[in-house]
Amino acid sequence: MHPHAGTGGIEAAAASFDAIVDRYAEAGGQPGLVYGVVRHGTLVHVGSRGERRAGGPAPDAHTVFRIASMTKSFTAATVLMLRDEGRLRLDDEVARHVPEVAALRPPTDDAPPLTVRTLLTMTAGLPTDDPWGDRQQDLPDDEFAELLRGGLSFAWTPGTAYEYSNTGYALLGRVIAAAAGEPYADVVTRRLLAPLGLRSTVFEAGDVPEDRLAQGYRATPDGDWEEVPFAGHGAYASMGGLFSTVADLATWVGGFTSAYPPRDGDDHHLGSGSDGSDGGGAGGRHPVSRSGRREQQQPHRAMAPLTIWRSLAGPPVVRGQAYGYGLVVEHDPAHGDVVGHGGGYPGFGSHMRWHPASGIGVVALGNATYAPAARLTAQLIDHLLATSPAWRAAGRSGPVPVPSAADRAMASATLAARDDVEALLARWDDALAARLLAPNVDLDEPLSRRRATIERIVADVGPLEPEPGAPRSASPAHLSWWLCGPGGRVRVEIRLTPQVPPQVQTLAVTAVRWPPADVRALADELAAALAEPDPAWPAGWILDDAEPADEVRRSLRVAAAWTGASRVAAVTAGDGESHATFQLDPRAPRRTPLLLTVSWEPGTRRLTALTFIPAPPGP
Repeated sequence: MHPHAGTGGIEAAAASFDAIVDRYAEAGGQPGLVYGVVRHGTLVHVGSRGERRAGGPAPDAHTVFRIASMTKSFTAATVLMLRDEGRLRLDDEVARHVPEVAALRPPTDDAPPLTVRTLLTMTAGLPTDDPWGDRQQDLPDDEFAELLRGGLSFAWTPGTAYEYSNTGYALLGRVIAAAAGEPYADVVTRRLLAPLGLRSTVFEAGDVPEDRLAQGYRATPDGDWEEVPFAGHGAYASMGGLFSTVADLATWVGGFTSAYPPRDGDDHHLGSGSDGSDGGGAGGRHPVSRSGRREQQQPHRAMAPLTIWRSLAGPPVVRGQAYGYGLVVEHDPAHGDVVGHGGGYPGFGSHMRWHPASGIGVVALGNATYAPAARLTAQLIDHLLATSPAWRAAGRSGPVPVPSAADRAMASATLAARDDVEALLARWDDALAARLLAPNVDLDEPLSRRRATIERIVADVGPLEPEPGAPRSASPAHLSWWLCGPGGRVRVEIRLTPQVPPQVQTLAVTAVRWPPADVRALADELAAALAEPDPAWPAGWILDDAEPADEVRRSLRVAAAWTGASRVAAVTAGDGESHATFQLDPRAPRRTPLLLTVSWEPGTRRLTALTFIPAPPGP
């Protein structure tokens, strides 16, 4: 018997998922979704909402979705399999397997060479390349080689910082092909997928029967869904090229949970293929050793902690985060380690998450661009663990990289791109847009639509001028800043590609319109009132019955304890008609900034909601 045999009442717990899934589905993040609950590789509960394609049936456990960056876990597992066979070492220089890498020039003379390990752990120094990298999926191998010979931009000196990179995992695909002596996709399919019986996990949409294939969609400005064409197979497949099903992914997740605890004896995998068969490999040996699967789930490089605020009245949940090999490891103070990875791609969004100590996991697949499936899997697994205390386990936990002078080249390019973006906002120029913006920007949202949106924002808010204060940055290749006009504020965010020279791959322009004068006065009055332990309710404002008065008074008292006397520092969100969010900065040191959000009935002094939460740090 498997050391974790039994479902432990998980079916009963899963039966209470409906409310969670309904709330998620009603938010409208995708036309269709399917989710599954896994226990030790066995799919014990499946649910779905919506349509796998317009006018079609709901998706099920055997419906095939593109899983995008979840592919990275398969790529990393293949690297470990080849490592165990002696075909490569994790500390091999990448140039040993991919000669074009020898032409790359890191930002400092003292930089170490790129190794297989730095690619696996996202510490090669390459800048984040979402969403540009997604559009390289079908890049031919010879064009990828030419890209490498032309050089790559570095955000960091290799080995000094974590930064997520699709290009790094594309390089791992070439490492695998060189070490194994056959194409990457053939290695993964023959050596990994086939032994596990994952017959519905494939690299080409054309390999899936049409009635089982989910169509990908993206939202349009008028609230409709439009189809996103499937990209073909190419050099970037190793970072996001796989298609799969909930049933196949249950087996894949089971391979990781079955690696615990360490033990003697043979290693037999569980589960069945997503075509409903026994998978052809049921009971066979997993191609990756148990120790290798545990190694893949270890926290090899720290990431920024994740802070989750469920309400201001209680403390936040702070989870340590780290990157393993193609997997993210979160440490929850109540439940211990939770492992998983997501996939965001034009037309699709997916996530898998599991709890090694209990052997339970969840998988969710959606058919819209970057559908936020991670939010659903987090809620589902938290619910399972919270309702079944016996499954809880103690665990481990554990800096955020600081830019250095060595990263000035990329930062300079980002600052130059900021100037070009501001020129584009002031007066759209097709020639400037063509030079500045990577091709994926138009593919993700047509430039004609972007131009219309920007011109509408500038007409409503502008003319725009830079606000005082330093821009914010999560990386030398990333920048966000504010512009200001008579009608409000505009937040601009950009991220550059890893090419030489880099282009803008992310361009987000968000308008915040000024609220009415009486709403701004209300925010000023509330900020001042927080000086008192029991703040008085502002005169002349009525709170809608939907928000109990005692609940609001309690929020005011908690806000006063957190922040004390404060001032309105900025308006950070709002449509100028029915809702607005204000940042309240404390007047005393070592107190916590807050975000105050108020909603009101237009043209009245009747509030429909009022909330305080701590202002998030970072860019």
